[in-house]
Amino acid sequence: MINGVRIENKKRIPDVRGAILHGIKSNELSHDFGEVYFKRLRSGIINGWHVHDSLQLNYICVNGALRLVLCDLRPDSPTFNEIQEIVMGTENYVLVHIPSGVANATETLSFPDSLLCNIASQAHNPDLKYRRIDPQSKEIPFDWNKKNF
Repeated sequence: MINGVRIENKKRIPDVRGAILHGIKSNELSHDFGEVYFKRLRSGIINGWHVHDSLQLNYICVNGALRLVLCDLRPDSPTFNEIQEIVMGTENYVLVHIPSGVANATETLSFPDSLLCNIASQAHNPDLKYRRIDPQSKEIPFDWNKKNF
């Protein structure tokens, strides 16, 4: 497990009308709240890598299924360069807290897509520093073709 990453089980309350999917309460955040947004992720596409200098992320897959892959790029971290995989979504309904400096990428495991919610520590700001890394570049040594984990 990467230092500072937290995975929290979230409640699903199903009934005959559908289900309530718990999100997050203000006292569960370890940082200021900035913005909530949703991202539809299409099957067969790898979204990432992204690494933020100051933004902290909180991901919940509210529909479908995702493989979330993290890589610790913080040189002063005890888990520097470690990789962590998390399958999340309808069957594993969790919130994943991602500290700044930890790269993240997703692959949708459901067809035709999945829906990801992010509770970010800051509102969207085009001047906010972050870096994109091509998932096929091998700068982060992760094999996206690996399916047995």
